[in-house]
Amino acid sequence: MEEKTKTSEKRPEISVVVPVYNESPNLRPLTDRLLQSLRPINREFEIILVDDGSTDDSAAILKDLASQIRELRAVIFRRNFGQSAAMTAGFDHARGDIVISMDGDLQNDPADIPALIDKLDQGYDMVQGWRKDRKDPFFSRRLPSILANRLIGCTTGVKLHDYGCSLKAYRKDLAKNLLLYGELHRFIPVLANLFGARITEIVVNHHPRKMGKSKYGIGRTYRVLLDLLLMLFFQKFATRPLQFFGLNGGILFCAGMLIEGYLAAIKLFKGVEIGGRPLLILGAILIISGIILSGIGLLAELIVRVYYESSGKRIYSVREVLD
Repeated sequence: MEEKTKTSEKRPEISVVVPVYNESPNLRPLTDRLLQSLRPINREFEIILVDDGSTDDSAAILKDLASQIRELRAVIFRRNFGQSAAMTAGFDHARGDIVISMDGDLQNDPADIPALIDKLDQGYDMVQGWRKDRKDPFFSRRLPSILANRLIGCTTGVKLHDYGCSLKAYRKDLAKNLLLYGELHRFIPVLANLFGARITEIVVNHHPRKMGKSKYGIGRTYRVLLDLLLMLFFQKFATRPLQFFGLNGGILFCAGMLIEGYLAAIKLFKGVEIGGRPLLILGAILIISGIILSGIGLLAELIVRVYYESSGKRIYSVREVLD
């Protein structure tokens, strides 16, 4: 990965992170709009554009922009790693106390950034954008998003109108501690809630895509559901997996033992032939499954302990210490 860094006399207060993938027609107008929105704030800022292995000439344009604009930094991946990886790279390279994330397709409006910062300054750790008047096709984009937002809100307890909006503002400590794997960028508010962040949302502008091709589609629905199951597990059992696997394993084991005990009783006391009964196989499967799940729980418990103890991480998050 080639990185060209422009340093200024002062450390930036605001870092804007924009993952891009095959967005060459949008890069120059995006940069112009960002500069128009950020320069009047009169606070030091930087723009971090992360090229996620684009196959068009996005990397070349980014190199040219980085050589011309003092506030712009370009991070160029060797290949496509996905939006979560691109956002994580942007967060890792961000130096500002406030981090803004947004898409690079010009559907998010850089003019909303000052409002996000003002809201964040009211004491929140994260401000989520809400595309109330979304300019996307209804059946292929908006309807699945509405259903997904309600499902995620009901199951996780983090109730927001628009999980899919990439336009967000974060405190630096929160952005640096977000561990985004796979495609977990959709669940950043849930991860932030696990971290103990104070979250709010504001209405932001949304524009129809005019150039380039959308990378989103209804085909992602299944992956969203899988990630939602992962989030539910993280919320309740991330630091105590044995309680999940052990409880379910114990239930299966006890059910299997009851079935086998019943069959043993009717065999011994009534002389009923049980060798050909499907119930016998079911009971054995339940017992074996219960033992396996409990074993998985023990292994997961060991892995969790090794992870926290070897990495130096803590299972808690401190907001402040008052003496």
